[in-house]
Amino acid sequence: MTTRTAWILAALVLAAPLAHADDWPQWMGPKRDNVWREDGIIDTFPKGGPKVAWRAPLGAGYSGPAVAGGKVYVTDRTLTKGTANPADPFDTKNKIPGTERVLCLDAKTGKELWKHEYECGYQISYPSGPRSTPLVSDGKVYTLGAMGNLLCLDAEKGTVVWAKDLVKEYGAKPAIWGYAAHPILDGKKLVTIAGGEGSHVVALDKDTGKEVWKAGQQPAGSQGYSPVLFTEAGGKRQMIVAGGKSIYAVDPETGEQLWTTPFAVDNGCMVMTPVRAGEFLFVGGYNAKSTLLKLTADKPGVEVVWQNKKGLGLSPVNVQPFLQDNVLYGYDDSGAMFAVEVPSGKRLWEDGGPVGEKVVPSGTAFIVKNGDRFFFFAETGDLVIGKLTPKGYEEVSRAKVLEPTNTAWGHKVVWCAPAYADKKAFIRNDKEIVCLDLAK
Repeated sequence: MTTRTAWILAALVLAAPLAHADDWPQWMGPKRDNVWREDGIIDTFPKGGPKVAWRAPLGAGYSGPAVAGGKVYVTDRTLTKGTANPADPFDTKNKIPGTERVLCLDAKTGKELWKHEYECGYQISYPSGPRSTPLVSDGKVYTLGAMGNLLCLDAEKGTVVWAKDLVKEYGAKPAIWGYAAHPILDGKKLVTIAGGEGSHVVALDKDTGKEVWKAGQQPAGSQGYSPVLFTEAGGKRQMIVAGGKSIYAVDPETGEQLWTTPFAVDNGCMVMTPVRAGEFLFVGGYNAKSTLLKLTADKPGVEVVWQNKKGLGLSPVNVQPFLQDNVLYGYDDSGAMFAVEVPSGKRLWEDGGPVGEKVVPSGTAFIVKNGDRFFFFAETGDLVIGKLTPKGYEEVSRAKVLEPTNTAWGHKVVWCAPAYADKKAFIRNDKEIVCLDLAK
């Protein structure tokens, strides 16, 4: 190698950008697949748990944080002074006054950079706060409140770019647990579940909020909570939508319906995004309801392989199941964790998983893959490292990182999905958000 060549190579190395730290700009991460692709992450937690980079106060809510461009975006709710949520979480007789907020924090320090707030009375079950994780893209942050307030804010300043009240605009009725389906971007369109007559799902111009198309029909209050899935089958790109009474597909560009098939879940409780596994599509919801569909190859359509078969599949509520090597891992509404073989639907094993040996109703641990292992955030406030295989669940390491601040089915819980970015975990409950350093 000549001296000149050596200098050129050295210059190229010095000019190369530093390794990019991944963002977590939306629900389930950059690719909406619950995969954390950063390396250099700890294998086990140190004694006393992972290092806390910072803590910041927060109001109540079920929404997870989003991390992008060195900032953390999170939503919460504060009650109007002198008011309180009802003791019975299913009591929806009265509207509870309060304020929904969108907060932007510095990802390195937790310092508040800006906040946007608006009055928002709640008349839904489990009224702690917003459910949907913010979505950050191209200098904007999109948020969906529990009563249908859809906002587009300037990600740097927090000023409102556009806003919509989905209930008023589409004559919709919030489902019993409010609006919870995380909006998603598709090119220049923002897609969200709206409800109302002929507007179960709507596509809006992401920059202006102007309606591009609307589609689908579900009974009032049964629009469900399921984010849509984009996929290609039958020679055509499709958007799969799961509501409380049916599953259907539309053309993502026009909203034209391509196919529909009946599938009813109790209380309209459809939460998971449909999962594609080869030529199959899995969907499950409350109560002990699940189905496997086969996507037709020659044209858009589906065939029912099995549906609501006792002892087959799983029925997710709070936790998006994870597909790996044609095995689906997830929490059932019974509170048990199952490994389910696709396409047979056979349950390979049942376990309490990261929640613990005792199975509790709607047991919840959010599942994210990192390398050849998984990070789970359990409703107990524990962050857990473990492995999932067709043979079983194996726990590697566990640390208590937050206190459960809510109650469900008679036990204390924290039901908020974390964000993983810059070799850190960002996790919240109803009182604070914590940033944990997970770098080796």
